[in-house]
Amino acid sequence: MNLKVKVSDRIYWLGTNDRRKALFENLWPLPDGVSYNSYLIADDKTALLDTIEMGTGGDYVGWIEHLLGEHGRTDLDYLIINHMEPDHSGEIGDIVRRWPNVQIIGNGKTFKILEGYYGITENLVEVKEGDTLALGHHTLQFVMTPWVHWPETMMTYDTTEQILFSADAFGTFGTLDGAIFDDEIDCFDEKYLSEMRRYYSNIVGKYSNMVQKAFCKLGTVPLKAICPLHGPIWRTNPAKVVELYDRWSRYEAEDGVVIIYGSMYGNNAATADYIARKCAEAGIRKIKVHDASKTHLSYLINDIWRYRGVILGSCAYNTNMFPTMEHLTTELLHMGVKEKHLALFGSYSWNGGGVRNLKCFAETIGWPLVAEPVDVFGTPTPDKLTACDAIATGMAAALAQHE
Repeated sequence: MNLKVKVSDRIYWLGTNDRRKALFENLWPLPDGVSYNSYLIADDKTALLDTIEMGTGGDYVGWIEHLLGEHGRTDLDYLIINHMEPDHSGEIGDIVRRWPNVQIIGNGKTFKILEGYYGITENLVEVKEGDTLALGHHTLQFVMTPWVHWPETMMTYDTTEQILFSADAFGTFGTLDGAIFDDEIDCFDEKYLSEMRRYYSNIVGKYSNMVQKAFCKLGTVPLKAICPLHGPIWRTNPAKVVELYDRWSRYEAEDGVVIIYGSMYGNNAATADYIARKCAEAGIRKIKVHDASKTHLSYLINDIWRYRGVILGSCAYNTNMFPTMEHLTTELLHMGVKEKHLALFGSYSWNGGGVRNLKCFAETIGWPLVAEPVDVFGTPTPDKLTACDAIATGMAAALAQHE
């Protein structure tokens, strides 16, 4: 890209936009692409913080050479690896080939993955919690943040300018379409906020307890800017994105309900619409209904993270749940999502299984039920659907407790 974008007088953003990739980690849809960020500090000593995904940045090495040259430098002294995932370590091989004497900064867990990916075992400098690195004007301090969201993940804090290089934390899906800083984007409109939460809930959410541990380390650290590896640089309102991550990692949610169902022939879809209408009549103002066969899992998890109320419905399928609902519940158990109010419904034609297995899920995950599950035999006629009224009133009462 070869842009000259300054984070501060001696810190540069080096990033790129990936509009071709359809799936992040080959799992999560990217309708608006994704950005990869890295950063260069041109001080008495020079340091590159992370790289980008291989093949997305054109002449990435040439870009670094150009910025170094503007400061009368040709050498890259340090490569700091905050996160080894390939979308951030992809250019490490090219960096080491161009600057074979570069000192590679990481922690003990970093180097094991580095060797496994790229066979690099030389010029390694291990850092531990609180260690510092003096570059001249800038002094960097290293903060270990394991499992946010890989075991080797760490953050780098510039104590001089109070800038946090936060790895994957505080990132988001979506490309940076010319606007690189938070004050150049409406970061908190509904669409942008939703993509940020979808990123958090699906990529980082499983490790929310480790996010809280990271906050304990960073809670009193002054932050003038946050530089993540995806999404905009937070230079104007870093406290806002920290607040969001704090809320999401404590499973705080809005007083609304998401209804998610699996249906083969429309019976459960009709029941879901009936429950949604009854929820509205009961006073719930934020209601979202999803067909699990049409809506990608990542969007389902996003709305489950957003709302305090969750209503799940499944038809019977070979004496089990409908496969898309089974997939969803398995993922929720894997992630260990907490602090939800739950209701269940379903339908069957002969032996059942959808609601029976949803009840097993409920017992395992530990979310309290707001009403008895409803399992409709055959067509959901009006007389059968009245049993669902208790789901709506029970959910409204549960949500009202938080007002």
